Amino acid sequence: MTKDSRGKDPQNVWKKCLDIIKANISGDSFKTWFQPIKPVKITGNILTLQVPSQFFYEYLEEHYVGLLKKTIKKELGNDGRLEYSIIMDAYVKNDPYVIKVPASDRQTIKNAPVSMPYDVNRASIRNPFIIPGLKKVSIDPQLNHQYTFENFIEGDCNRLARAAGYAVAKNPGGTSFNPLFVYGGNGLGKTHLSHAIGIEVKKIFPDKTVLYVTSERFFNQFVEAVRNNAQNDFINFYQLIDVLIIDDVQFLSGKDKTQDVFFHVFNHLHQTRRQIILTSDKLPIELQGLEQRLISRFKWGLSADLQSPDLETRIAIIQNKLYLEGIEMPGDVIDHLAHHINTNVTDLLGALVSLIAQSTLNRKAITLDLAKQMVERYIKNSVKEVSIDYIQKVVCEYFDLPMDILKSQTRKREVVQARQLAMYFSKNMTRASLAAIGQLCGGKDHATVLHACRTVNNLIDTNKEFKNYVVELERLIKL
Repeated sequence: MTKDSRGKDPQNVWKKCLDIIKANISGDSFKTWFQPIKPVKITGNILTLQVPSQFFYEYLEEHYVGLLKKTIKKELGNDGRLEYSIIMDAYVKNDPYVIKVPASDRQTIKNAPVSMPYDVNRASIRNPFIIPGLKKVSIDPQLNHQYTFENFIEGDCNRLARAAGYAVAKNPGGTSFNPLFVYGGNGLGKTHLSHAIGIEVKKIFPDKTVLYVTSERFFNQFVEAVRNNAQNDFINFYQLIDVLIIDDVQFLSGKDKTQDVFFHVFNHLHQTRRQIILTSDKLPIELQGLEQRLISRFKWGLSADLQSPDLETRIAIIQNKLYLEGIEMPGDVIDHLAHHINTNVTDLLGALVSLIAQSTLNRKAITLDLAKQMVERYIKNSVKEVSIDYIQKVVCEYFDLPMDILKSQTRKREVVQARQLAMYFSKNMTRASLAAIGQLCGGKDHATVLHACRTVNNLIDTNKEFKNYVVELERLIKL
């Protein structure tokens, strides 16, 4: 610790600053973002602070710059300024389920792109995918080895995405397809393709660390890390991945803190030429409830879509499945399935498995008549999956409202009621979180969605005309 020519002690100055800061923010924020800071020196009117990482510095500048400026000016005068000294951690991975960060490898540099916040008092980073007591020689990539390129049937519906995925697998982080953003509706093969890329990378580059994780699991792990005060371990763990695959990234909608963490993980991986693969049900520009800075990064690489398979591709998918299972099936049965189950690959394979099961359990030969009976029942019993966008469209058409009015901030009674109905059906008929529903219904929070659902339920019980609205809308949405 050094003093400047006027004899000011940086530790005392920073202590006075902390007293002011502590009185103006929450205890948790103070503990997370200010307790780890160390005063280094004062040169003239410049106070130098040591912070754990580049991310830490960026977060302070983004969220607390105003408070810091006022505090520093109060203690050092109107010319008082701050400089940051950033710790860079060197990672050593030599334990089957703990990643150690030796203190001797730390060095202090200025304003360098380095790791996320790391608590210098902690000695190790826990792997969230390892169960304590269960030894593994490396990080489990969480891949399903049935999903390979060999059984990912190529067609016009997926040719670009498949070719890009294979190029990424041969040169992860070294192509212009970073991130590779694969999008399309449910059951079209996004998960299959993302697993296939990971499997191929491990086959070609066994030493690379590959990890597949759904966005829901990523979120739940982060929540658990926050609960255990282990956010730094969580962040540093994800920074070590060579090929990170995040499935269904749209489910991060409305989860602001998780998005913030993922933003910095994304930046670190991209800057260090690691490969990022993302899947979603929509194009990046169509995603709502996600920060604009994330969406802009999703567009840095290649966005490739998966479409519903055409007839020839559906026939090839059925034939490939039968070949893998060692089952023979008449050509007219295959054609019937391919012609009538035309929504997505998941439904097609589900119908095929149902037909095989009926034949086996009832000890009946697979005939065209049996296939027709099964397909008729399968289509009748299939539950139509609806989206929030579709629900809003039906509600707007029913009440003759423009979509932009429904999503606006107007408090007109008829618009509020329509918006509440859209939220109600979205909660009951989709898997979206309350936060995601609120974001898509005009940027509302989860509490507003809950209030809307309670209001609709109360009106159903007390208002016969309103109940008729609900019954009719539900019928239209399910058409």
